[in-house]
Amino acid sequence: MHTFMDAKLMAKLLRQALAERGIDVSHAGCLELVARQFGLANWNILSARIEANAQPDSVPRHWTRAGRSLEKYRTGVDQAQSAAWIQSQPQTNQQTTESDFCTLMQSFGAASYRGKKLRLSAELKSVDVAGGLTIWLRVDGPAGSIRFENLESFSQDGPISSNTDWVGREIVLEVPEEALSVHYGFYLKGRGKGLARAMVLEEVPSTTPLSAGKGRRLDGPTNLRFDL
Repeated sequence: MHTFMDAKLMAKLLRQALAERGIDVSHAGCLELVARQFGLANWNILSARIEANAQPDSVPRHWTRAGRSLEKYRTGVDQAQSAAWIQSQPQTNQQTTESDFCTLMQSFGAASYRGKKLRLSAELKSVDVAGGLTIWLRVDGPAGSIRFENLESFSQDGPISSNTDWVGREIVLEVPEEALSVHYGFYLKGRGKGLARAMVLEEVPSTTPLSAGKGRRLDGPTNLRFDL
């Protein structure tokens, strides 16, 4: 469900829908119409409200911004949706590729969780994403990463793209005895805007199935005769 923070996307979709019916309305005109839908007098008032809630180019307290080509991205907090967001810079969109990404993340010591299982869950929303938006969870040991999942190999419940409403995603990993640290967050690859909210990292029972083995990963060698 759209909120006033999605006004520009709503205006774009409105203009496309009107054009399909042979009605030509400028983007500025559609912005004015969207403002009226939210009970406001004009786009300037709605734009000011969006700016007041978005808090652009900020990093949530206790979170860290990381990634590749960070100059191509902005981050902020959407107070109206209780969400953090990552967005590609409009002026760099033509140069942004799917190898570019930005993440908001946290790290902490693994000592209290060794021998246990952790589940990371969150709700994600994508706006004009060309690339992918997903959560990720990693456990590091003395020699580097020893457990990692970002859902990119999942054919179902994996990264989202294009325009989607809020959807839930989760990852379950074990924390081996040699673990030193745990790292997690969400990231946007490529272009667009990705939002995350309701993020929870919690210990779960030992019987909870691990994320490994889902999606394109198989339990063992399968269909080696190439049957259709």
